[in-house]
Amino acid sequence: MTISDTTREKIENFLKQDRVVLFMKGTPQQPMCGFSAKTAGMLDTLLPSYTSIDVLQDPDIREGIKVFGNWPTIPQLYIDGELVGGCDIVTQMFNSGELHDHLGMEKPDTSPPEVTITDAAAEKILEAMQGHENIGLHFSVDNNWQSQFNLAPAQGNEISVTVNGITLLFDLASAQRARGAVIDWVSTVQGEGLTIQLPKAPAPVHQMSVSELRQRLDAESVLLVDVRPDDERARAAIEGATALNSENMQKLEAMPKETAMAFICHTGGRSNAVAEHFRRQGFTEVSNVAGGIDAWSKEIDSSVPLY
Repeated sequence: MTISDTTREKIENFLKQDRVVLFMKGTPQQPMCGFSAKTAGMLDTLLPSYTSIDVLQDPDIREGIKVFGNWPTIPQLYIDGELVGGCDIVTQMFNSGELHDHLGMEKPDTSPPEVTITDAAAEKILEAMQGHENIGLHFSVDNNWQSQFNLAPAQGNEISVTVNGITLLFDLASAQRARGAVIDWVSTVQGEGLTIQLPKAPAPVHQMSVSELRQRLDAESVLLVDVRPDDERARAAIEGATALNSENMQKLEAMPKETAMAFICHTGGRSNAVAEHFRRQGFTEVSNVAGGIDAWSKEIDSSVPLY
C-alpha cells in the first residue's frame, strides 16, 4: 500500500500542530473504540490539552497513517513528530513511568493505595479465586470511574497491595483512583454482591432541566456549551451559547475547575458524553441539559425550531 503526496502532507501538517498528536477513532470526548478510549484516557490524566485526529472523518487519513508510520492499527500516538506506538505500548509506557519521562513530566506516584476489604467481601473473593491462586487479581478503575476485577497473569509493572489476605494488582491510573476504596459484600432486596466505594470519584454529571437552565442563564451563573456541529446549530440555537470546536475546547479545558458549565445537544445524549469528559478532567460544576435543545423548544422557547 502506498500513500499519496496529499495525504502525507496532511499528516505532516497535523504533526506540526502540536507536540502531542493522537490519531484515533472518534474524539477524546466521544471515542469510537475501546483502544482509542483507553489511550485518550491516559493522555487526559497527564496533559491539559493535546491534538487528536478523528481518522473516521477521513478515509485517506485512516489508511494513510498506517503507511506513514508503518504501524497497522489505530490509535497511534506521536510525540515531537515521532511515532510512540499504539494502545498496548502507550499503556506499558504509562504504567512504567516512561511516558512521563517522554513528556518531560515528573515521575508518577507509584505508592500502593490504601484499600479496605471487609471480612465478608474477602470471604467471597477468596471463594471465587479457588483454583486460580496463581493468577493475578487485577482491580481496575476506568476513566468513567467504573471498577472491575479481572483474573490475568501479572505483567510486572503493576502496583500491588495485600489486604485481608488478598493481593490486588493495579495499573498506574487505577491505583490513583482507588485510593481509599472500600470493598464490601452486601445483601439487599435485589440480591447479594460486592459494592465498591471510591471516595476520589467526582460527583456524577448533574442532569439539568431546561427550566433550571433558563434560571441559570438569566442569573448568568452558568456557561452554556453547545456540542452540536455547525449545521445543527444553524438550524436551531440558544443565543449566547458557546460552540464546541477545537479552539473553544482548549479554552474551556484551561478554565478554573470550579467553572459552572452546562452542555447541550439535540436531545441530551452527545452532550452528556462531553460533560463526562469534563467531569473526568476534574471540573466540579458540570451539567448536562436533559432533553437538549429539543426540550428547550418544547418547554421554554417555541421560537427555537424543532428538527
